[in-house]
Amino acid sequence: MTASIQSCLAFLILQGFQGDVLHLIAGSGWVARLVLGILLVFSVLALSVMIDRFRVYRRARKSSLAFLAALDQTRNLADLRDRCDRFAGSPLVTLFKAGFREITSQALGGEDRRFPSAAVSETQVARSVERIRRVLDRAALTESERLEAFLPVLATTGAVTPFVGLFGTVWGIMNAFTQIGAQGSASLAAVAPGISEALITTAAGLIPAISAVVAYNYFLGKLRQLNSLLDEFTLRFIAIAEQHLETASVPGALEASKRRL
Repeated sequence: MTASIQSCLAFLILQGFQGDVLHLIAGSGWVARLVLGILLVFSVLALSVMIDRFRVYRRARKSSLAFLAALDQTRNLADLRDRCDRFAGSPLVTLFKAGFREITSQALGGEDRRFPSAAVSETQVARSVERIRRVLDRAALTESERLEAFLPVLATTGAVTPFVGLFGTVWGIMNAFTQIGAQGSASLAAVAPGISEALITTAAGLIPAISAVVAYNYFLGKLRQLNSLLDEFTLRFIAIAEQHLETASVPGALEASKRRL
């Protein structure tokens, strides 16, 4: 028994097997190397996206929570606008600036001030609030698309790399059978190169695929959290804007509303 094991080990050493993946890759054919090169490109791209999105989402969530807290504490939107640089990285800042420009233009504009009656004033307030909501929705859509950028790379990696690795697997098996037919024997020397190519490409295809799918689902969860913050901010800002516009619709309250803005 011991003599058999020793003879097998001696044969593997003579065939150049060192128990090292690098040696197996070096002994692979050009098709297997091409497959491994493609998988390496996908892996590098996926890893870069993972690092970038992790940093972006973590910073965005932290800054957004701080910005919401500042919004709850402030009584002057202009002061909060001047402090927006402290919350760099938060998508809420973009929404706030867009909404602030719209509400300021309405408060300082004259189109809705030509109707003095209370009934018409309520109608104009509703129209103004609707315009502010549309502005915030457009800004939220833009920010959501920005946050979602590069995630398709992970989805593509998770979907494509297993099939690229499977191609290498099939090619390695084909080589193994070709060697069996050429040598007329199913010995280890005949099948080992093809089987090693098949196993290496299979593993190389599964590793980036599994990592990309896990990361993609993780980042989708983080993206949903950030979208929830965008929706929450929209509701809060609409409430503030509606309060300012209703106050401004009261005769003599326009200047006070401008000061609060």
